[in-house]
Amino acid sequence: MAMDLAGAIGIRTEDAALVSDLKAGSEQAFALLIAQYHQPLYSLIARSIQDPADAADITQEVFIKVFRSIRGFHGEASLRTWLYRIALHEASNQRRWWSRHKRQEITIDSSANEHDEEGEMPLLRATLADGRESPFDHAVQKQVRERVESALQQLPEVYRTVVILREIEGFAYEEIAEILDVNLGTVKSRLTRGRAALRGVLVDAETTEANRFAQVRSGDRLFSPARSIR
Repeated sequence: MAMDLAGAIGIRTEDAALVSDLKAGSEQAFALLIAQYHQPLYSLIARSIQDPADAADITQEVFIKVFRSIRGFHGEASLRTWLYRIALHEASNQRRWWSRHKRQEITIDSSANEHDEEGEMPLLRATLADGRESPFDHAVQKQVRERVESALQQLPEVYRTVVILREIEGFAYEEIAEILDVNLGTVKSRLTRGRAALRGVLVDAETTEANRFAQVRSGDRLFSPARSIR
């Protein structure tokens, strides 16, 4: 009966075997689940909440919920979809707590606004993924990554979540619709608006930074040693 999961909607054969072991209480299966999904879920949560420092605790809570709820998983969705749904729910709970107790304004410095002809933003996945660069490249990449991460925090929750799932996590539109329990049209609409909003935040921040730099340069010229010589 347990292996009927393999034929259930959305669940893959390899997931069915893992779920079966999890339901049987296998510690090895649970360790495998954590090894496979801890980092992506942690990254998703860290980008979905106001204070990334809370991401580790929330990720741990997600796996506790999974451990307690796995017997109720019947394969209506893929295992990954189910896990991401739980993670987003816990992140949403954290945001509600934050808004009541620790709301604060988050600002950004600057960034860029690249996109391709289809409206995709490959900048996000490339920027927010760790790579092997020279020390200089790493420093530049780190700076840009921080700017984009900060810009994401400026987006309304409904747009930020879809942008993260599509542009960073690489989910298909159909998978996102399944995770968020919305129709495909809603996903595409939120993604379009989210991309536009993100580009707007980045452009505004870039303009602010450019103006600030121009003011500093202007001040340097006014008070340069050459001008102070009489």
